[in-house]
Amino acid sequence: MTLERKLFRGVAGLAGATIVATMAIASCEHLTESSIPDLTRAVASVEVTPPTATVAAGQTVQLVATPKDSSGNPLAGRVVTWASSSTSIATVNASGLVTGVAEGSATITATSEGKSGSAGVTVTAASGGARFGHVFLVTEENTDYVDAASSMPYLNSLAAQYGLATQYYAVTHPSIGNYFMLATGQTITNNDGYSTVVTVDNIVRELLKAGKTWKSYAEDLPSVGYTGGDQGDYARKHNVFALLSDVVNDAAQVKNLVPFTQFATDLRNGTLPSFSNIVPNLCNDAHDCSLSTADRWLSDNIGPLISSPTFQQDGLLIVTFDESGGDDTNGGGKVEWIVVSPKAKRGHQSTTVYKHQSTLRLMLKALGVTVFPGAAATAPDMSEFFTP
Repeated sequence: MTLERKLFRGVAGLAGATIVATMAIASCEHLTESSIPDLTRAVASVEVTPPTATVAAGQTVQLVATPKDSSGNPLAGRVVTWASSSTSIATVNASGLVTGVAEGSATITATSEGKSGSAGVTVTAASGGARFGHVFLVTEENTDYVDAASSMPYLNSLAAQYGLATQYYAVTHPSIGNYFMLATGQTITNNDGYSTVVTVDNIVRELLKAGKTWKSYAEDLPSVGYTGGDQGDYARKHNVFALLSDVVNDAAQVKNLVPFTQFATDLRNGTLPSFSNIVPNLCNDAHDCSLSTADRWLSDNIGPLISSPTFQQDGLLIVTFDESGGDDTNGGGKVEWIVVSPKAKRGHQSTTVYKHQSTLRLMLKALGVTVFPGAAATAPDMSEFFTP
């Protein structure tokens, strides 16, 4: 039996298919049966391969979509459309070629005749890999940019030597929403008395997923693993790690809430974690006491860190303020933001507008983490402060 006779028998009564088959025969006398799309079988599923892929920003990876029938047999000649869940992370063209845009994760979906399949794509930094082994965050309290710049000589000596963001803004008032932004990429609440454990994605979750370690060193914390309310000069609103579900609900992780006295011990013993959140008490963070007191505390406690061999090898320190004292610009007012690192550009002053979500992004990126919680996923990158 000839190919032409088989085709007309197989598609009798299917007008659309008859036209396609007749056109195919007219245009090529040497077609085989296997090269003719079988349009009589509906698409039941779409398989995308590879199911997961990693690509550096600026690079590409090819995905392939295979429509299948209800028996799992591939169906040739079907129209497939492609889409990305986040074009700010990765784009995809009509043939399934994915281009990494920025660090993060995106889902690439292929659809044919109403059925879809997908692949998860992780985009890594263009340079690849972690650049720092130890990241430290110190957050001071309630001070306008101009006041910090004029009243904290030690801090500003660091700014002059390393890096300063001259257009850096807190996101809200009062304190707690800014601390949550630094930890979760979300404001969560503006109630400083908030005590509900939050389950949103956060810095601890992403650090653990990436195999990194962490501690929150809080001055005057009553005891290791303490998650309760304010005690003396300790304020939980300044240590929101004690309100993260990944910490509170995990018997091992909650022990990473430690008094600040542990910091000097860990530095001396070479046992500092990948990420250190440092929380001065209500006096030493300038909330209740003078800026000169806070500046002296930084010199006494952070100065030894900066000069240590550990820091000089692979350290990154950020010192900033949770909110301004009397400025509402961009939500929480303009505050100082200083970066210190042997890998930082010396004397660099940025005029780019940044907020706390960019700091969260930077801290994770510096440790090689590629998933950024909340607003950090789309926040301006702060790579300008470092040498390539």
